[in-house]
Formats: sequence, structure tokens, C-alpha cells
Amino acid sequence: MQRLIVAAVIGLTMLVVASSAQAFQCPKLIGQINAAAGNRLDAAGYEAREKAAAADRLHKEGKHAESEKAAKEGLAKLGISS
Repeated sequence: MQRLIVAAVIGLTMLVVASSAQAFQCPKLIGQINAAAGNRLDAAGYEAREKAAAADRLHKEGKHAESEKAAKEGLAKLGISS
């Protein structure tokens, strides 16, 4: 019984650490978009900045998986693989 409880606690701890690590990925990706889009005035730069804004909003709402997806789409618009 004790082994089961210890395993459950370890599993939950790993889950919390993994989700918080994922939360820190969003701002990094958004920063990459903003740095790469910089002063670009083309359609790709505009769309990438729109994706970065959406990703930032989703990150602040706690929707980190969706935020990361939007940020990666923004990077793809700029031709950057993540």
C-alpha cells in the first residue's frame, strides 16, 4: 500500500513539474517570433506577429498547449522550425 502511495505522489510531482516546464516554453517561442519578425512589413511578418499575440493571450489564460501551438505556427510563417 505504501508503495502505491509513494508511486502516486512521485507521478503527480512529475506531472506538475512537466506542466510548469511547458508553461515556460511559450514566452520563449513568442520572443523568437518577435525577434525574427522585427521590422518586417510583409504579410508573413504581420501574420507571425498576430500568432505571437494570440499565443501570449493563450499563455496568460493558462492554455499552454494551445499557446505553444499558435507560437509554432507563427514561427512556421517566418520559415523557422521549432
